[in-house]
Amino acid sequence: MKGASSSLPRTFQELCKMHLPRPIHDDVEYENTVELLDRLAVLPRRTSGQEEYLETLSILAEKYDQNLLEDSATSDAIARIRRLMANHDMNASDLGRIPGNRSLGAAILRGERKISRANAAALGRRFKMNPGAFFQV
Repeated sequence: MKGASSSLPRTFQELCKMHLPRPIHDDVEYENTVELLDRLAVLPRRTSGQEEYLETLSILAEKYDQNLLEDSATSDAIARIRRLMANHDMNASDLGRIPGNRSLGAAILRGERKISRANAAALGRRFKMNPGAFFQV
C-alpha cells in the first residue's frame, strides 16, 4: 500500500481492487486500513468514489476500535471482580448471590454474561465501590 497519495485510484471500484473493504479482525488488517485512510485523508481534493471509500474504511476502522474498547472494558471489569473475590475469599456462587442468582457469577466470570446496570449497582453496594467500575460497555 506504499506510494504517493496522488497515485491512488479515483473510483470506488478501483480502490476496492487495491484493498477490498472488509471487517477488520486483527492489528495487521487495521494498520493496512489506517495507512490507506491516512493517504486518502491528505488528498487536497477527493473524487466522490474516494470520499465514499474513505467513509467505508472509516466505519470499518471505527468498528474495530469499538470492539477493542468493549473487550478491554469487559476484561478490566472481570479482572477487578476476580481481585475483589480473592480479597473477600469468595467463589463464583458467592459472586452470583450478590445480584441474586448463584449461577450468574460463573457466567460473568467466563464472559458469557455481561454485567447489567442493576448487577453493577449490586456489586457496587457489596464492595462499596462506584458501580461504574463493574459496568461493561
